[in-house]
Amino acid sequence: MAVSEQIKAKALVQQQNEINDFAIYTLLARNTADVHNAKLLRKIAAEEKNHYHFCQSITGKDCTPSRYLVMFYLLLIKLLGSTFAAKYMESREIDAEAFYLELEAQYPQARRIYEQETRHENRLISMLHDSKLDYAGAIVLGMNDALVELTGTLSGVALAFNKTATVGVTGLIMGIAASLSMAGSAYLESKESNDTNIKPRIYALNTGGAYVVTTLFLVMPFFLFHSMWLALAVMFAFAALAIWLYSFYISVAKEAPFRSRFVSMIMLTFGVAVISFAIGFVARRFIGIDI
Repeated sequence: MAVSEQIKAKALVQQQNEINDFAIYTLLARNTADVHNAKLLRKIAAEEKNHYHFCQSITGKDCTPSRYLVMFYLLLIKLLGSTFAAKYMESREIDAEAFYLELEAQYPQARRIYEQETRHENRLISMLHDSKLDYAGAIVLGMNDALVELTGTLSGVALAFNKTATVGVTGLIMGIAASLSMAGSAYLESKESNDTNIKPRIYALNTGGAYVVTTLFLVMPFFLFHSMWLALAVMFAFAALAIWLYSFYISVAKEAPFRSRFVSMIMLTFGVAVISFAIGFVARRFIGIDI
């Protein structure tokens, strides 16, 4: 069967992707202690290997996995868990699906591969169990509240006070106190939950820990810089980066739209900051605070 050079070039790209995915899914299976998860991941890896051989029959060439890509996913597994890594991989499969559909007329078996890429593998991934995703809500809760509350607080006191260190200490004290309150509330909330996979103490630690870490990043500029405006600018840059990372994680882990979540979170966080900034301006102008 004659195959155009254009199809061969696309098949070679896809062949490389498939062998990369095979290596990564194999790595995922080896790095999970859950027997159920390991079985599912090995099944997906075997499918990716079959897809690789199909592309190889078109190109007539051999490919080896990309070492750097595999190392990247190994880091992702350690930080965010196997399920997140698997879902992130599948979110990149749109080009693969289009490629196999394009080949269907010439290679009927491409239809079966397309269906595996679009439905079967997604179904298998949805069956994965990951304790790190069970506590994603706790991390999101702590991070989300810290971003909204602390950016607002720091923006308000930045105009009320003269010294950046004073703003930083104020934000740090308020942030740590709020994190303890959040952790306590999260503990009580999780105790009332019907989800037996969630342990209240770990849920509370994740909530409070996420709040504290976010607080440290937001107050850091006020200890590093003497210029209040520069410290505020860096704080907002940290906040925007944190919101981007938070939105990206949720969009992959929960399969939710990234753009709308990111925009709404930015508007909420920065909207509260602007209002607080105005309150701080009024306090300094009419109350005459000089600290």
